[in-house]
Amino acid sequence: MISMKNGYPEKLTRLPPKRCFSLIAWLIPFLFPLFLIACDAQKNEGYSPAYTSTPTNKQAVLIFGVHPLHNPQRLYEIYGPLVEYLNRNFPEITIRLEASRSYEEFDRKLYSRHFHFALPNPYQTLNSLKHGYHIFAKMGDDKQFRGIIIVRKDSNINTVGDLKGKIVSFPAPTALAATLMPLYFLHTHGLDVNQDITRLFSGSQESSIMNVYLRKSAAGATWPPPWQSFVERNPKIAAELEVKWESPPLVNNGLVARDDVAPEVVDKVKTLLLNLHTHEEGRQLLSALPLMRFESATEATYQPVRDFLKKYTETVH
Repeated sequence: MISMKNGYPEKLTRLPPKRCFSLIAWLIPFLFPLFLIACDAQKNEGYSPAYTSTPTNKQAVLIFGVHPLHNPQRLYEIYGPLVEYLNRNFPEITIRLEASRSYEEFDRKLYSRHFHFALPNPYQTLNSLKHGYHIFAKMGDDKQFRGIIIVRKDSNINTVGDLKGKIVSFPAPTALAATLMPLYFLHTHGLDVNQDITRLFSGSQESSIMNVYLRKSAAGATWPPPWQSFVERNPKIAAELEVKWESPPLVNNGLVARDDVAPEVVDKVKTLLLNLHTHEEGRQLLSALPLMRFESATEATYQPVRDFLKKYTETVH
């Protein structure tokens, strides 16, 4: 039995100073983590996050999300210079471009209010209104916002009816121009898109096109800007494909701002974007999108999209 002296084991009190020091040094690595845990627990006790409206100083980093028009690398190549232009001409804030790997990921970020500014498709634009965003502008060139259906030139697909029993690829269920509008087009041309075809959701515009080239699908849906970019970057592959059908156009992609972004910040960003077509640097930035101009827009601008979605829901899905 160990006898006690002054509240400590007697044998420990009788250790020589050097041995006591060695013992303490040996114990430190074991005791120090416990000390840190205790401190951290005390620090976090009662902690709750604080939320504030977006400040307008240079320390504020505002996230600008663009829906998956292209794969992330290509999207940064195209939209990165545009965001750099905004930062140079609006030095009071910093805007950071953020891409998403898929429509599902973009939807999740948008509807959870992750973005301060966003460029969603029209369907997502209307949905964003329920999550505290408002429309302040849009892409121009509405005639470009249409669905296109691509086939291989050697496929012997000549009529819509030839797709019956075949696989058709689409980027994502929520892609308006590249999924919903092509599906509605096929429906209005006599195909039961819920029974006659197998839908393959590939996750991106490029993969929808590549599925056709690789014969994983008999046809693939996309819309003009990604197709034009694909043709420029992959001319040999594109030469084996052709645009077989096009849907009527709708209102182009919207620009939305979160409701806690200062109005003067939104106004400044809007002014910079709407004036891009008036000077050479801006026209070069727009040509990379490709786009002629940005335009002012409100919720009322997207009434034709609401009307289309109502028809689509009633007749297709």
